[in-house]
Amino acid sequence: MQAQVLVTGAGGFIGSHLTEALVRAGHRVRAFVHYNAFNSWGWLETLAPEIKAELDVFCGDIRDPFGVQTAMMGCSQVFHLAALIAIPYSYHSPATYVETNISGTLNILMAARSLGVEKVLQTSTSEVYGTARYVPIDEEHPLHGQSPYSASKIGADQMAISFHRSFELPVAVIRPFNTYGPRQSARAVIPTIITQLAGGQRKLKLGALHPTRDFNFVKDTVAGFMAVAQSPASIGEVINIGSGFEISIGDTARLIAEIMDIELEIEAEASRLRPVASEVERLLADNAKALKLLNWKPEYGSEEGFRKGLTETLAWFSLAENLKGYKHGLYNL
Repeated sequence: MQAQVLVTGAGGFIGSHLTEALVRAGHRVRAFVHYNAFNSWGWLETLAPEIKAELDVFCGDIRDPFGVQTAMMGCSQVFHLAALIAIPYSYHSPATYVETNISGTLNILMAARSLGVEKVLQTSTSEVYGTARYVPIDEEHPLHGQSPYSASKIGADQMAISFHRSFELPVAVIRPFNTYGPRQSARAVIPTIITQLAGGQRKLKLGALHPTRDFNFVKDTVAGFMAVAQSPASIGEVINIGSGFEISIGDTARLIAEIMDIELEIEAEASRLRPVASEVERLLADNAKALKLLNWKPEYGSEEGFRKGLTETLAWFSLAENLKGYKHGLYNL
């Protein structure tokens, strides 16, 4: 049995997949989930009984430094995924993004420094780059906050890097591009498309169709986290985790419909459009650094890999017990 690790945001989309993978790899995992009156563990509730039985679940709030310190005691590594991530919600509630994403990250770093943690993995996002100034986007690309969400993640990343430079805290920043897969919420575009079609709608309501994204299947993202954790060369580094394949939102919708054997019509809905200057027009990852430092490369890269990942995602959403948790008729912020 390996040393205990802490996963914040463990009840979320990527966090639950990572938590499951860590347990299967033999780690003892303390899963930090957001405290709530229902004592809900989020997606951890759906994991196999043998996985849940191995978890040490800690209910708390990443904004509370005392709870963070308590949760981290006895842990050798911290996978910090807890964050507010919805871009539209950040337009009208930006203060919560500062409190959760920046102050929450500061709490993680302060506790890790105090307790002598061996490694902190800070979870970033490709949104920090803004619209690509050149492609593929490498880790030296300028940062450009085009939404309160992306600005808060830039702040969190820089806080983490500053603790490495100022105090030699062993920090690595992992920067996933647009992760998709089973359990993702409908605030993201791929579940939005799938749940509308699975719910019987044939006229899709979407935002802008022309922006391109680098979609990364969740299994590849989790493999990236595991590789960063295991690599001493990742300390002090920012590392992209992306597929290296680019596709527009409109073409993504059409590909999903093709796989589902559905004819569809796409309708742009004004409420789903970002403000013009806030829309990230193009994202395409350069993942050469991940290959060099981590020996990581995507198993679901290329159009063929994207089709394979979508097929696995659709298989999960096709199960009635999974689909029933989604409100396909509403716009999910």
